[in-house]
Amino acid sequence: MVSWQTRALEIYLRVNRLFSGSSNELDVAKERRDTESMAGMFKPIGKIRCEPVTANGIPAEWIIPKDEKPDGAILFLHGGSFNAGSISSHRPLAGNVAIASKTRTLLIDYRLAPEHPFPAGIEDSIKAYEWLLAQGFSPDRTVIAGDSAGGTFALNLLIHLRDTHQALPAAGVCLCPAPDLTFSGESWKFNAKKDLLLVESKERKSIEIYLRDVDPRSPNVSPSFADLNGLPPLLLQVGSHELLLSDVEHFAEKAKAAGVDVTLEVWPGMQHDWQFSANILPEGRRAVLSIGEFIEARLSQTK
Repeated sequence: MVSWQTRALEIYLRVNRLFSGSSNELDVAKERRDTESMAGMFKPIGKIRCEPVTANGIPAEWIIPKDEKPDGAILFLHGGSFNAGSISSHRPLAGNVAIASKTRTLLIDYRLAPEHPFPAGIEDSIKAYEWLLAQGFSPDRTVIAGDSAGGTFALNLLIHLRDTHQALPAAGVCLCPAPDLTFSGESWKFNAKKDLLLVESKERKSIEIYLRDVDPRSPNVSPSFADLNGLPPLLLQVGSHELLLSDVEHFAEKAKAAGVDVTLEVWPGMQHDWQFSANILPEGRRAVLSIGEFIEARLSQTK
């Protein structure tokens, strides 16, 4: 049974959708404002220190938890439907992952569509990972993580590293990713009224301006269409009320069939990116703690 806090947040989201006059048409400027505004509702669950850096030309920020363990690092790729999100909007979420895992986390401002369509964001993610290694972090002491579109980028990055025979990180953590940009999973129908954050028409337009003329079935775009052999251990989290639910489940099945060590967590009653709400929802806090345990376990195996 979901918590009363989750029920209250769901009511808030329903009322907000009803009275906000929100359109089913994509307005990128508004999406960016709304992403920043909603993120302001959430705070880190502990103390963090933030240090701005530039990672191979990419604006970035180290998020360092109070009880940081040495040697490890997380590269965190923020969400926002490929056209929104920033260091500012995702500092609470990345901070919570850093706190829960006791691992310093590099949060980057990759380039956004439509100004910078595919493959700009993936290219920036690659540069940031290369910068991490250049700073002396061993690949087997790093984790690639991301939420929503950033979770997709995390998978894109892992597949790129494998295909180019580069050293793979210890693990990947993908929170509510979009592994199939054709959006063909069954939950796009049966969760249409349950998902209070994502709107199918807006998401499809977001993919259109992100990919332009690139086929969404391309393996370097949609991880579900890629060869998944040889990827590192993965943690996938998704809410049962999400439009993306089936796409994540199908990806997990394909990855397991390819021999990947996959941990799939489907959280009952949860909305897209509920992990943001760890300071408000018990389920958000438990999800973040599960992420921390997964990362700590993977990094401890490489000592």
